Amino acid sequence: MDKTVPDLAAAVAGIEDGMVLMVGGFGGSGAPIELIHALIDRFKATGSPKNLTVVNNNAGNGRIGIAAMIDAGMVAKMVCSFPRSADPRAFTEKYLAGEIGLELVPQGTLAERIRAGGAGIPAFYTPASFGTDVAKGKPVAEFDGKSYVQERWLKADAALIKAELADTMGNLTYRKAARNFSPLMAAAAKLTIVQATKIVAPGEIDPEQVVTPGIFVNRVVEVANASQEEALMRDGVAYA
Repeated sequence: MDKTVPDLAAAVAGIEDGMVLMVGGFGGSGAPIELIHALIDRFKATGSPKNLTVVNNNAGNGRIGIAAMIDAGMVAKMVCSFPRSADPRAFTEKYLAGEIGLELVPQGTLAERIRAGGAGIPAFYTPASFGTDVAKGKPVAEFDGKSYVQERWLKADAALIKAELADTMGNLTYRKAARNFSPLMAAAAKLTIVQATKIVAPGEIDPEQVVTPGIFVNRVVEVANASQEEALMRDGVAYA
């Protein structure tokens, strides 16, 4: 039941070419920078993983995190709501060059597709995107006189998550807005990998405070002084 691993390299082991990878975070809030950079390190050393489909709220910023993965050539496709964020250079350059794909999903729909994946619901209907290019080719049905678009669940081979507190059994809490997509992604992935600011013994987290139960978590690594995306961007850090 002890799900802790000794280091970041061990945490990201098993993420392979062509996988669907969910990455928690809303901008810099909840972004697991150290796990992402550990995956980039493995790619630089071995050439794997590549051809990844990455699911995140945005398509990366600056030259760190997801943007650094894109710069390194690891990402074949982004599934996101905001491909243009604070500094979307990495994605924009690859997209205009035809080197990366994009599936654009309204933000609420993205969250619900991930939630549906974790809940075992293969499809649902939403009014979001009806009548737009995003809805082209998707089934449409009418309920109570209003048109709704059918959306399919989103599941992942692996998810990278940042938590505030974890116990050795994988029970998690989050810091404020860092909670965002992370609990949904933890449930929707086959392999959930977590970096936590602090790891404690079982029983040290009040059960009433647990947001993600350990049943959804496979690995936990402690990262006591995690980097913040915005701070790295201000300092001009380029990881790729």
